[in-house]
Amino acid sequence: MTADTLFALLALATVAAWTPGPNNALVANSGATFGLRRTWPHVFGIGLGFPLMVFLVGFFLGGLFQASPLLREGLRWLGAVVLIWIAWKIATSGGISTPGREPRPFTFLEAAAFQWINPKGWAFAVALTSQFVDPASPLESAFIVGAVFLVVGLGSATTWAVLGQAITRWVNTAHRLRWFNIAMGAVIAGCVVLLFLD
Repeated sequence: MTADTLFALLALATVAAWTPGPNNALVANSGATFGLRRTWPHVFGIGLGFPLMVFLVGFFLGGLFQASPLLREGLRWLGAVVLIWIAWKIATSGGISTPGREPRPFTFLEAAAFQWINPKGWAFAVALTSQFVDPASPLESAFIVGAVFLVVGLGSATTWAVLGQAITRWVNTAHRLRWFNIAMGAVIAGCVVLLFLD
């Protein structure tokens, strides 16, 4: 990979990782609701899960997903349904919960697995593989793309979680937390709408 290509990849990764989207809204909400210490598994699930997904898509699945509009569209709809459910759970309860249990932050595995149904993640993963994974050396180029997203993604997820925790100074009453959670749920639901407008 040339220096110019690597710079373009770094710029794209920075925009993808730092702009508001489902991952950033979820991890900011977790930081605000549960604090940074309980949000670390979520941060690492995003920071490691997305680069692994990009690597695997680039090395194994990129051609399949580019060649199959039905598979791509099915994944997009599944991701949209899951995102709407998560947005609803956050807006109404402050976190992910199961019947009879208190809201809780994402676990590492939940956050890593979420990457596979996140429509924004898939859109970027497929776009990246078509632009930056060299068919002549798919292992090496997919590894480089994944490594760039590892560094950029961990920095982004950590920062959004810290910002979320900092918001707790403002969200210090049940009423304010409720409105913050509604706003975060709306951001996630809005991301779904934007993805379908593309």
